[in-house]
Amino acid sequence: MRKKKNKLGSSAKDLKKEIIKFYKSHPRKRLNSKQLSKKININKSVDAFYHALEELTKEKKLLKTEDHRYRLNKFAFEKVDNETYTGTVDMTRQGAAYIVTGEDDMEDIFVSSRNLNSALDGDKVEVMVTFSRGKKLEGVITRVVTRATEHFIGTIRVSKKYAFVIPDNPNMPVDVFVPLPETKKAKDGEKVLVKIVEWSKNSNKSPVGRVMSVFGMEAGSDLEMKSILVNNGFNLEFPLAVMAQAQKLQTAITENEIGERRDMRQILTFTIDPDTAKDFDDALSLQYFEDGKYEVGIHIADVSHYVAAGSAIDEEARKRSTSVYLVDRVLPMLPEQLSNELCSLRPNEDKLTFSAVFTFDEKDEITSRWFGRTVTHSDRRFTYEEAQTVLETGEGDHAAELKKLNELAYKLRDKRYEHGAISFESEEVKFKLNEAGEPIDVYVKERKDAHMLVEDFMLLANREVATFIHKKGKKNNTEIPFVYRIHDTPDPEKLADFARFAAELGHKMNFNTPEEIAKSFNELSALKKEKPELKMLEPLAIRSMAKAVYSTQNIGHYGLGFEFYAHFTSPIRRYADVLVHRILFKNLTDLVRVNKEKLEEKCQHISLQERRAMTAERESIRYKQVEYLKNQVGNTFDGVISGMLDRGLFIELSGSRCEGMVSFELFDEPVIVEDNRLKAKGRHSGTEYKMGDKVRVVILSADLSRRRIEMNLVEGEEG
Repeated sequence: MRKKKNKLGSSAKDLKKEIIKFYKSHPRKRLNSKQLSKKININKSVDAFYHALEELTKEKKLLKTEDHRYRLNKFAFEKVDNETYTGTVDMTRQGAAYIVTGEDDMEDIFVSSRNLNSALDGDKVEVMVTFSRGKKLEGVITRVVTRATEHFIGTIRVSKKYAFVIPDNPNMPVDVFVPLPETKKAKDGEKVLVKIVEWSKNSNKSPVGRVMSVFGMEAGSDLEMKSILVNNGFNLEFPLAVMAQAQKLQTAITENEIGERRDMRQILTFTIDPDTAKDFDDALSLQYFEDGKYEVGIHIADVSHYVAAGSAIDEEARKRSTSVYLVDRVLPMLPEQLSNELCSLRPNEDKLTFSAVFTFDEKDEITSRWFGRTVTHSDRRFTYEEAQTVLETGEGDHAAELKKLNELAYKLRDKRYEHGAISFESEEVKFKLNEAGEPIDVYVKERKDAHMLVEDFMLLANREVATFIHKKGKKNNTEIPFVYRIHDTPDPEKLADFARFAAELGHKMNFNTPEEIAKSFNELSALKKEKPELKMLEPLAIRSMAKAVYSTQNIGHYGLGFEFYAHFTSPIRRYADVLVHRILFKNLTDLVRVNKEKLEEKCQHISLQERRAMTAERESIRYKQVEYLKNQVGNTFDGVISGMLDRGLFIELSGSRCEGMVSFELFDEPVIVEDNRLKAKGRHSGTEYKMGDKVRVVILSADLSRRRIEMNLVEGEEG
């Protein structure tokens, strides 16, 4: 079928506009006149078309090359903006940055390395836009508003008159000057933690620092874990003022306090958590009524009772925004006096809680809901493994209650999927460590009923809290500013890429509507049990999704199929939940509206800190995987081809999910990788290597400094 010609008006202005429109959409194209006329399909005379090209060339909107091709002169469309915005620095590996402003319909602002004005990754800055090319913006940082981190780990160099620290963090472009009295007697070449006490206005001039900790000459796993935390902007220690305030907190629960709360201590209550957990921030209760109804309580540590808004503890919790869970340690959001003791819902102790209580009828339908502050008493602490054993055997402590809650959890889950929730679950890599903290085994944690039972009730509480706030605002014809957990629909281009990849593996996806997208993903999740080769699609599917974030602008949570959703159930480890508790409590008996603009700023900061924590967690897993394989050099493993580059194949090992590379330099022939990165072929033999293919590999090396694993295929032993 022939393409229809683009029917424009008769004016030369329309013709020129169409040519420029094409080039702005394809700014890198260099075409001769014949190629260009075919691209834009304009039904005009040749003379008129050439005349338009000549006019645009004279106006310097197009440039004509020596080989008679035309390209866009992007500088002709630049304009000075000089508007100033506030945003967060997102550094690139090349040393430049993009400033994320959070403004609606506004692209991130590019800032070259020479215009950073000493700003570093994660800093909150003011940026002035100096040029705009359509939606592409370029600017200069005029001021650093808030530093993301003031601490760096590095190597100290000491001379007779002064010292300086060379940071390990690649995003810190300059060394830190340290006066000799501030070195804490560190020796030349030792690893130290340095705090910046004075920043230079000159990007190329060293800031002044003070050594806070000396780690010695020996590098190792402990130092690497600390470096991961510091490099991602998390302080290793709490400020003295925070620790002092935590020590002074009232530990006893007074009768007056109990009198102001709903007393639920006589109702059967228990916690279910990982065996290594110390911060138990949620518990479940169950009681039956004579009329056949029953009540499920979801009880959450009442952190907001102990942490006053604006206090030193609160300000530090806001800065951190989240606890960070590395392979071998937890960096808590709150001091241990709070996270592991005062707020933790430990067994056989009365605790102050904030609860969501639901009454169900004989058909397991919710008939009423109640939110408020309570006092509770945990009768039993289950590990996930203990609870799972009770569910599987039907024997043990509170077996009947666990069975009932599990049955209800299944029904809640089924309803969620009926309303469009997506069932993808990202796999969690776990390590077995020896006494020295070294990994001796790596495995994927299996999610069973006990895990999902807890998750389903937390999702219920989170959804209902957000729904309550929305409905109360609507009833009063006003919006109550709130911290929603939102998740946008997937990006169409990413979905299209994923669909092509899935098709290569023989699986067709239907992405015509949001409902069909969810249905296709759920079908894929179910099929992976029958076709293990499809299992590798799941992490790629998750990457095609938008990232969930915190925002005052509710758009719903696409992945969960919820119209309203918030985080309410983990205030010990998430600052978003602390904010939710405060807003919810104020609106239980009154109508209280906080400043939405300031709340949105907090949402953006929390979302950023969440991303940093996830990066730190991934880096720690990667380090421990390489550390594990360092002792497996020479051993062979089963794996699958999980990715491709022009220089080699990525192999993910079965079981451990450790990923390494097989370099094409090790092959007997050149290997050509197809443009879609889904298939490669040996140039002479025609041997094909496809994504998802099972292979067997030998470990050649494991480099901890670069966190890189080198492998080679074992011929004739493909899995």
